[in-house]
Amino acid sequence: MASLTPMQGALGHRHAAHLLRRTSYRYTKTKVDEMAGQTAAQALATLLQPYPLKLDQPVYNDGSASITWVNPPGGSLPAQDFVLRPWVVNWWINEALHDPGIGHRMAFFLHQFNVVDILSFATTHFCDYLALLRWSALGNFKKFATKMVTDNCMLRYLNNTENSKNNPNENFAREFFELFTIGKGPQVGPGDYTNYTEDDIVQAAKLFTGFRVRGQRNEIDPETMIPRGGVNFAQHDTGVKTFSNSFQGATIQGAANADAMWTELSALVDLVFAQPETAKNFCRRVYHFFVSRTITPEIESDIITPLANTMIAGNYEIKPVLEQLLQSQHFFDLDDSDNADEIIGGLIKSPLELALQSISFYELPIPDPMTQSQAYNQFFSRGVAQRMFEQASLPLFYPNDVAGYPAYYQSPDFNRQWFNSSTIVARYKLPAMLLSGKLTIGGSPNQPLGVKLDVAPWVKNSGVISDATDPYVLVQDLLQYFLPEQTDNDRFNYFYITIFLDNLPPADWTYEWQNYLNTGDATEVTIPLERLITAIMYSPEYQLF
Repeated sequence: MASLTPMQGALGHRHAAHLLRRTSYRYTKTKVDEMAGQTAAQALATLLQPYPLKLDQPVYNDGSASITWVNPPGGSLPAQDFVLRPWVVNWWINEALHDPGIGHRMAFFLHQFNVVDILSFATTHFCDYLALLRWSALGNFKKFATKMVTDNCMLRYLNNTENSKNNPNENFAREFFELFTIGKGPQVGPGDYTNYTEDDIVQAAKLFTGFRVRGQRNEIDPETMIPRGGVNFAQHDTGVKTFSNSFQGATIQGAANADAMWTELSALVDLVFAQPETAKNFCRRVYHFFVSRTITPEIESDIITPLANTMIAGNYEIKPVLEQLLQSQHFFDLDDSDNADEIIGGLIKSPLELALQSISFYELPIPDPMTQSQAYNQFFSRGVAQRMFEQASLPLFYPNDVAGYPAYYQSPDFNRQWFNSSTIVARYKLPAMLLSGKLTIGGSPNQPLGVKLDVAPWVKNSGVISDATDPYVLVQDLLQYFLPEQTDNDRFNYFYITIFLDNLPPADWTYEWQNYLNTGDATEVTIPLERLITAIMYSPEYQLF
């Protein structure tokens, strides 16, 4: 039976590594070792909290010595909008890379089903959208769904700023039901999707009329203090909105003035969130994102329904749901007779996890955006965003369509879509990029990446390897942190004897390593180390988490 009963006792290395891989883009030996001695509840207490940003907002450099803020308070933008967009993406990736908690992973979770394209409006408006994701990541999902209605980028992206009483536009209303909140459910008749009907979309579209963008960003949400859109009462449908039996035939009175439009909006959100299916739909998304692509009838009854009940009891607070799920026996695969068959190592890493967890584990010297802005832009824009993400089918903040990125929503494959013929080259070029310090694929492959993994000094100084003179221990230590599960003897010997030692005696490595320590010449030890790192990162196991 699938169980949400909390795991007891210290996590140990295996479970600590699993929890960190699934919750944070920042994966380090120090954090795994720290969490290994903690209970799941203690570890989650540090993961499930927001951490301060390194930089409050993106910076931009036009190639001169001048550094400017992308979103200057009370000032004008330093460049044309299209020039600023990559710097916003750079900033978000860098913040995600350094976030020791779940904040950025949850922000991306909210983004991938409340999608807004960075092209939808000005860069400053997209910064507001990212700020709303961050504000909501460990907050209240009901509030988030309400505030997304008047996010300036969303108003533009799904055309609701064009939705008026004389010319209703149903785009946003449709996605509000289908993607953002309650979900469709099985179609049971013409225009009837179980959880709502086409008539409900029509009624909601009428309710959403008159909500408009504020291009000058001069209307501020009083709770988040983030700029938002506003209302135009003259374009609002003031009639009564009557909903279907899916919503118990409820009616919402039309607003009598501009202020009452906000009351009307709250009434619709209350109506949708009063349906248990809204909480269940959210919890299924959480489960797919953090646990597994497969939801069986047993998972639905034993995991999804109790999580949804927790969410409803907490008035749609997100954090209690994460606490319940991420410290459960089920999450750690301890609720059946085989604790190594389902969850741990059961998801394929997205390009975000693959790249950022690798970069953070190697503790690569990331260029500083304030003092090394051009190297910073080269690394994050041309290296990470274009090569590691986009060529691996994750065009970050440029989603394929309104549904988001297919690997997060297309059943039944879900995350398996990260690993296919169109993505494999970019995934397998990751070690080459890090070890060579070059872009290696795409245009100008010999251009510098902006960082480089000098593997011998890393092995010597990182603390990952307990005894680098012993080749057996060296390989064992690396595999322990790099792979989600312990290898069997045959697989271990493949990495140890065939790849690392190249079928030579272990004493040869010990001699060469000692020679490196004595002389500082890393030539002879770099070759087998790079061979080993490449083989591990090529392995099917490394693609999993």
